[in-house]
Amino acid sequence: MLGQITAAAIFVIMFALIVSEKTERHIATLACGAATLLLVFGLCLRSWNAIVETINLTSMFQVDFWYHAGSAGEISAGINWSTIIFVAGMMIMVEGMSSVGFFRWLCMAIAKMVRYRPMPILVAFMLVSGILSMFIDSITVILFLAAVTVELAEVVNFSPVPVIMAEIFCANLGGSATMCGDPPNIIIGTSLGYTFMDFLTNTGVVAGISLIVVILYFSLCMRNELSQDTASRSCLRLGTAAAGAIAYGSDHPAVIITDRRGFIINAAIFALAVVLLITHASTGFTVALIGVIIAFLTLIASGKKAPEILKKIDRKTLLFFIGLFIVVGGLEQTGVLEVIASFIEKLSHGNNLLIVIIIIWISGIASAFVDNIPFAATMIPVISSLSAASGMALPVLAWSLAIGTDIGGSATPIGASANVVGISIASGHGFRISWGRYCRLMVPASMLVLLISTAYIWIRYML
Repeated sequence: MLGQITAAAIFVIMFALIVSEKTERHIATLACGAATLLLVFGLCLRSWNAIVETINLTSMFQVDFWYHAGSAGEISAGINWSTIIFVAGMMIMVEGMSSVGFFRWLCMAIAKMVRYRPMPILVAFMLVSGILSMFIDSITVILFLAAVTVELAEVVNFSPVPVIMAEIFCANLGGSATMCGDPPNIIIGTSLGYTFMDFLTNTGVVAGISLIVVILYFSLCMRNELSQDTASRSCLRLGTAAAGAIAYGSDHPAVIITDRRGFIINAAIFALAVVLLITHASTGFTVALIGVIIAFLTLIASGKKAPEILKKIDRKTLLFFIGLFIVVGGLEQTGVLEVIASFIEKLSHGNNLLIVIIIIWISGIASAFVDNIPFAATMIPVISSLSAASGMALPVLAWSLAIGTDIGGSATPIGASANVVGISIASGHGFRISWGRYCRLMVPASMLVLLISTAYIWIRYML
């Protein structure tokens, strides 16, 4: 009992530190992780085995960590090194693509294609945000999309705020479609042994349906704010070619490419990453091995730029994951998560539909106010215990958790890292996005997608 109370207290303190933002996230999780090792495992449980299982270093020396013969992975205990290695590999790949101008080239080519008209830019950039976030971290997607949106808005004369908010929502939505699209999905997939195609054929379907709905939603909500009148006068006065030239120095997308050979190579590496992820269930390559392969190829292709790319890796995020997994391991080792699962099972009275509703909506509401990464990591053992207790299929609960955490994070400015990044870029250019304005647009959109997701899961898996 003392171990459970101590583990729960450390977890609450960690969450409070993360939400307060007075302490950097990685410092908060690492400090609480150290407290878990010392107080929970050392003093309360007095178990060296619990420490070894939670640190989980031995997993990396097993063949199954790098290659498996198509069998489903087992639930990971403690630090999920597959997640950390894969995320690091994708970070290196993205830095390599950024260094050769890939993302700015893509945005410029699309803006030119729609002739710099605000409403088509809105729809096109929503699609780009959703599609790219299926394969690339949503933070990276918003970093370049929001910056390019501001530049285009200043030239074509429209407000970038509604477009940036729509991009944020679609980045989180697109991230829910695949295993590598959003950190919660990476954790869920690597912990429970689900593949890229498992996510794509389950959460990907509901994400695709929802994307169509939210494009219509944002188009209707923003049709007046993104009026063609002022933009048309601006383009008539400057000409679309002049508009592009002012924004980028030339109207031709190729001007953005800083290294044509590097551009082709990095685009090929990105395509290889997509192929490896799609086929890893049949090839037996684990996501950890894929992350290493992609990172190695990117560094080789970067040549002299490799040290600079390595310096840009977000080490704080990787340390954040390590500390987080240790704290959650404390909850798991002391049985706190089983208590939570039992409570949800009793609350639902064994009704499977009610269990799904609880998972989706509690995940969605909680992720609107707290970081969805620690929430997802905490809930994975909970849904595993809940599945065992209720007899409900674990994949259904996993898809419910993934959708709830990914979509709920869009509802408020602090719900997901991509939200914070997009709002910061807009504010840095003089376009302030208040809590009120953000929530008036994003809360209804989030609720709409959560309703669609609930109906989808009920119809597909439970009727």
